Amino acid sequence: MTIHPAGSRDIVVGIDPDRNWHLALAWAADEAQRRRLPLRLVLAVPPQHDTQHVDDTPGETALRQTGSDRLEQACNWVRDRHPEVAVTGDLLGGFPAPVLGGAAREARMIVLGSRHLSRTAEFFSAGSLVVPVTAQAHCPVVVVGDSEHISQQPPYIVAGIDGSASATAALAFAFDEADLRGAALRVVCVWQRPLIMLDDEEVALRAQRTLLSEATAGLSEKYPDVHVTHEVLTGHPVEELARAAEFALAVVVGRRGRGGYTGMRIGSVVHGLLHRAHCPVITVPTD
Repeated sequence: MTIHPAGSRDIVVGIDPDRNWHLALAWAADEAQRRRLPLRLVLAVPPQHDTQHVDDTPGETALRQTGSDRLEQACNWVRDRHPEVAVTGDLLGGFPAPVLGGAAREARMIVLGSRHLSRTAEFFSAGSLVVPVTAQAHCPVVVVGDSEHISQQPPYIVAGIDGSASATAALAFAFDEADLRGAALRVVCVWQRPLIMLDDEEVALRAQRTLLSEATAGLSEKYPDVHVTHEVLTGHPVEELARAAEFALAVVVGRRGRGGYTGMRIGSVVHGLLHRAHCPVITVPTD
C-alpha cells in the first residue's frame, strides 16, 4: 500500500544531475517512510545563455532530456528502496536555488546534498544551493554531506539550543525526530566565555543549566520514551556542537533566532556547522 496521507505536505529533495544524489535521497526516502509522507524529487533546468548561437533550443532540449533521465532513475531507486512511499519527480525550468526555494513553501522539509566546499567557495559558488535555500526556506532544511552514524549504539541526535525562538522550534523538531527513530537526544548549550566577565563563571554556567532544564521540561512530558541528557559545554559553539555530533544521526539547530545560531552570514554557527559537522545538519526556522 502506498503511503500518502490526505492533505499531507511532502518532503522535497533536490536532485543534481551532475553529481551523486544517492546520499541525500536515501536520507529523504527513509524520512518519508518514517513519517508516512510523500516524497517529491525536484530537478531544476537553468536557462541557457549562449551568446554565440541565436537558437539554444537543441542545447536546452538535451539538458532537459538528461534531467528527465536522472529524475526517472532517482524515482525508480526510491521505489526499490521503499515501495510503500509515494514518489514523484518534477523537472522545472529556472535556476536551482529559487526553484527549490519555491518548492519548499509547501513542503514539510527540504533535503539537499552537500559538496563539502570550503565555506567561502560554498558561499560564492554559482551552483551552490546550501546557503541560499537554507537562508530562505520556511521549513526545516536537511543538508546531507555525510552518512548517518547508524552503527553508534545507542543512536542519538544532538540539539543545540541558545534560548532563542528558533532554538525552541529546533528542540521540538529534535524531540519528534528522536521519538520517530527510537534514538536518544543530547540537548547541548554552548557557553562562550566573553572577553569581559561581568558575572562569576559558575553563575553563568548555572544559568545555562537552568535554560536546558526549562527548555526540555514540557517536551520530555510529551515524548516520555525519548531518553534526554543535558550538556553545558564551554568553547566555540561550532567546534563544540560539531564535536558533540561526531557520531550522531544528525545535529539540529534553529536559524534566524536572536541568539548565537542566527542567520546565514559567513561566521554564523549554522553556516559553520554546515561545513564542520560530520553528520546530517538540520536547521529549523521559527514557527
